[in-house]
Amino acid sequence: MAKKNLKKMTQTHEFVAAFLQSAPYTHDHRGKTFVLSFSGDAVADAHFPLLVQDIALLNSLGVRLVIVHGARPQIEQCLNQHKRKSEYVNGIRVTDAVAMECTRDAVGSIRVQIEALFSAGIANSPMAGAGIHVTSGNFITACPYGIRDGVDFGYTGQIRKLDCETILRNLDARSIVMLSPLAYSVTGEVFNVSSEQVATFAASAINADKLIFLLDGKGLRDARRQIIRQLTSEQAQKILNSRRKLDMETEVHLHSAIEASEKGVERVHLIPGWTQGTLLQELYTRDGAGMLLTASDYEVTRQATVDDIGGIIELIQPLEEQGLLVKRSREQLEIAIEQFNVMERDGLITACAAVIPYAENNMAELACLAVHADYRNSGRGDKLLLRAEMQAKKQGLDALFVLTTQASHWFRERGFEIMDLADLPVKRRLLYNYSRKSRVYFRSLQD
Repeated sequence: MAKKNLKKMTQTHEFVAAFLQSAPYTHDHRGKTFVLSFSGDAVADAHFPLLVQDIALLNSLGVRLVIVHGARPQIEQCLNQHKRKSEYVNGIRVTDAVAMECTRDAVGSIRVQIEALFSAGIANSPMAGAGIHVTSGNFITACPYGIRDGVDFGYTGQIRKLDCETILRNLDARSIVMLSPLAYSVTGEVFNVSSEQVATFAASAINADKLIFLLDGKGLRDARRQIIRQLTSEQAQKILNSRRKLDMETEVHLHSAIEASEKGVERVHLIPGWTQGTLLQELYTRDGAGMLLTASDYEVTRQATVDDIGGIIELIQPLEEQGLLVKRSREQLEIAIEQFNVMERDGLITACAAVIPYAENNMAELACLAVHADYRNSGRGDKLLLRAEMQAKKQGLDALFVLTTQASHWFRERGFEIMDLADLPVKRRLLYNYSRKSRVYFRSLQD
């Protein structure tokens, strides 16, 4: 019985902790506008109703949502029934009359399916009491893609404009706006457009805070097959320009993400898969479940300000309790705050270090080097060390020294050598705490 109660208490604690950790994101996302794009494969998947539940929850949490669906497999199925094959040129579908008819049928069927799922409200289900309204219509104006390199793309179109005013009015009314890969011309024609193009164009046109792509595949991975968590638009472009082989889906979405970023969308998320919870994990946890693309670095290294003191205290306090760092009061931090550098990730101080110059001795002390427990072994300590060296060199100093009780090997691996206590600057030697018995190491900064 005791083990059962302990397990229950642990589960309760984990739930409460996770719920509280999501609170800052709940506050931040409320009232924000997100454009969410998913493929026709996601719609066809048996677990799609679970994704709809997650989207409904976002709406209930105050997120203004524009959803964009694809229809490629549904169109392909229809074409197969007509014993016709799809024709693509440079990744763009050639839409003849039959393909256009199939597109209309597929999009219409998907629209009804999605509207039905958002209308569900059975008692004791995640959708109970949601009361969600979905709005769709002729929001997109397009023109023919035309004839290119001798190929007539038929009813394939390119977007000219979006009825932003009507979309925003519906978002203000707490409706979910649904956009499909269909667009209309001023002459009354209907065109097939790519869902990626729709999502990118819409996110830029309505000044969305986020553009989110749910991918069918595994997304962009590094050499160890791990998801790349963050890229700038410049880094993403370098990947596209390299000889690295990418699957078509990843390549298309990287292009779309870069385009959206260049047009003012601050954050573009590429999330592999559409299992239940993945979308929520990406949006309501710090590290997410997919990749974030931004115009500039998501994590910044900068000089600390007084506004960072609370975050620094939260970071170093556990290390002070373990005896790894000398205890510092808030007053001491306030006095020395200009000597601190911090690394900030989405509002969290993930690492810090202070550079204290002793100009009369041509030396500087690297002090209070600390990295958040969740982000160790990630190179952050090395980045702060490099920044400290650059700052010391800029001040014309010749060496960097450090006092440590438990990190000797870390510094020795980075070229630091043992130093006699007597060689410390006099001012620093007078402050030496003999009860800690810290070892002193230094590294020359001379080339």
